[in-house]
Amino acid sequence: MTGRGATPPRPAPPGRKASPPGLLQRLDSFGRASLPGLAAAGLMVLAAAPAGPPGVVAAIGLPAVFFWSVHRPAAMSSPVVFALGLLQDLLGLAPLGAGVLTLLAVHGAAVRWRRPIARQSFPVAWILYCVTAGAAAALGWVLQLLLTLRVPALAPAWHLFLLSAGLYPLLAWPMARLLRVVSRAEEEAA
Repeated sequence: MTGRGATPPRPAPPGRKASPPGLLQRLDSFGRASLPGLAAAGLMVLAAAPAGPPGVVAAIGLPAVFFWSVHRPAAMSSPVVFALGLLQDLLGLAPLGAGVLTLLAVHGAAVRWRRPIARQSFPVAWILYCVTAGAAAALGWVLQLLLTLRVPALAPAWHLFLLSAGLYPLLAWPMARLLRVVSRAEEEAA
């Protein structure tokens, strides 16, 4: 990203290779690409505070993965989602793998349907998120059943669904503003 008053790099003359981007340009590009995953991880760690209600870690991870998978799938790639799912399992003391598979399933669905979802108004996108969150809560419940070989209570899955559905608008607004800032910075850098 070039600052005010700095001259942008000149394009290479015809027939010559363009010079590789400088260190600051590469760091800037890496920072923009890693921002969604790092922000989601930071919010999940903050939500794991001892005084927080149970299930908030998963209720924050789910909307973040859905939003960024729809609007910026390159920044919320499968390895990033895997790491967030592992972090969710570790912070929530859940059976390892349940959060990973749930978030990867949400990521896959969001990436698959991202173009139609991104064209919708916010209320419609929120309803589609709620459907996805309900399916994710059900999948998490089934995975917990299979991994622990005990029938878990339905209340935590219902609580996760309601909490994540309620938190989505609160999280989507700052994520949308962050998306605009990152997109604007990329346009200026181009």
